[in-house]
Amino acid sequence: EEGADKDHFVHISGLIDEIREGDEVEFELKEGNKGLNAVNVKVL
Repeated sequence: EEGADKDHFVHISGLIDEIREGDEVEFELKEGNKGLNAVNVKVL
C-alpha cells in the first residue's frame, strides 16, 4: 500500500487498541497543528 513505510505522529488519544512495536495497524490521517496525525489507530 502506498505510504505503508512512512512514520506518522499519533497521540495516545488517537488509539483505539493498545499497540506495540512491530504491530500492523490501520489508521486515518487528519491534519493537525503540526502536519498530519494518525487517528482511529487499530491493530489489524
